Amino acid sequence: MEREKKSKHFIHQPEFPGGPKELTKFIYQHLRYPSDALKAGVEGTVIVEYDIDFKGNVIDTRVLQGIGHGCDEEASRVVRLLKFSVGRNRGVRVLFHKKANIRFKLPQQTRPKQPAVNQPGSTQVQYVYTTHTPQKDTEQPEQKPATTTYSYTIQLNKKN
Repeated sequence: MEREKKSKHFIHQPEFPGGPKELTKFIYQHLRYPSDALKAGVEGTVIVEYDIDFKGNVIDTRVLQGIGHGCDEEASRVVRLLKFSVGRNRGVRVLFHKKANIRFKLPQQTRPKQPAVNQPGSTQVQYVYTTHTPQKDTEQPEQKPATTTYSYTIQLNKKN
C-alpha cells in the first residue's frame, strides 16, 4: 500500500500552461508595437507587476518601469490577456503577485541605418549577389522571376 506524497509547497503558485517558454511566446505573439513608439524610434524594456486571483485571472497591472510612447499601455494590455492555472490552496483564496519584463525592440526595417565608419588604414568591400529563379507556371508570362539577394559588407583593418 503506497501513500501519496504530500506536496512540498503549502501554497501552490499559479503556472502558465506550457511553462515559462510558452508564457514568453504568448506575450510576444500578442504584442503590437505602438505607432507612436515606431515613429519616435523608442526601444526598451517595460517592467509590469501584475496580480493573479485564485481563479488564475490577471486582475490588476502596474507599470514599475516604463519607456512611454504607448509601450507601457501595450505591455499592460498583453499581460491582462494571460490566464494561469492555479491549484487548490486548502480552500484559501490567495492573491499572487508576479512581474514581467517585456522588451520592445524595433523591427529591422524601421531601424535608422547607421553609416559605415571607415577608420584610417581600413578598406571596406561590399558584395551583392542576386539569384533569379524562373517561375514554373507558364500561364502567366507577365510575372517576373523570383529573386533572392544577398548583401555582404567586409571591412578590412590594417594592423600597425
